[in-house]
Amino acid sequence: MEEFFSRLYDAGCIKFGEFRLKSGILSPVYVDFRVLVSHPDLLALAARHLAEKIKSLNFDRIAALPYAGLPIGVALSLETGKPMIYPRKESKDYGTAKLIEGEFRSGERALVVDDVITDGGAKLEAIKPLKDAGLNVEDVAIILDREQGGREILADAGYTLHSVTTLSDALSALVKLGKISDDIRQETIAFIKANQFGRH
Repeated sequence: MEEFFSRLYDAGCIKFGEFRLKSGILSPVYVDFRVLVSHPDLLALAARHLAEKIKSLNFDRIAALPYAGLPIGVALSLETGKPMIYPRKESKDYGTAKLIEGEFRSGERALVVDDVITDGGAKLEAIKPLKDAGLNVEDVAIILDREQGGREILADAGYTLHSVTTLSDALSALVKLGKISDDIRQETIAFIKANQFGRH
């Protein structure tokens, strides 16, 4: 796992500094798995770790969330042999105007796949069209949990989160590898604890 953390850091998937999040909050850490598309070996490694994490789950389709979750979903589909679908971010006003791309049947179980979770809001939003289309969703699989309440928010809505790793585990590994200082680790942990969503 240490090699995985090292490569994620070197590829720029985990960055430290000052970053404004979607919520407007300034964060000392930014997790961006979109760059995995430029690192096929690392993307394949991420998919292998994710496949290991979900091997006991029973599902028919991978439902990858746009946009960051799409390459991860494709790599996981290739790794597991499970077919993939994805809900569109916006419905098309031309062609088939489908809300979900790919083949599926009502009643099938879909495993939702994405890169990271913060507050879980985007996951719940994306699950709605899947359920509206008749798919059963019980599980969400991601690479990294920022540990800011997303797991609990999903649990409260009836979904189980499966993550390859957590931000605190990644931070500890990066300190051990000499990639970041323990001061950065402590500052980031303090930020996570001070910025929780959902249950308090």
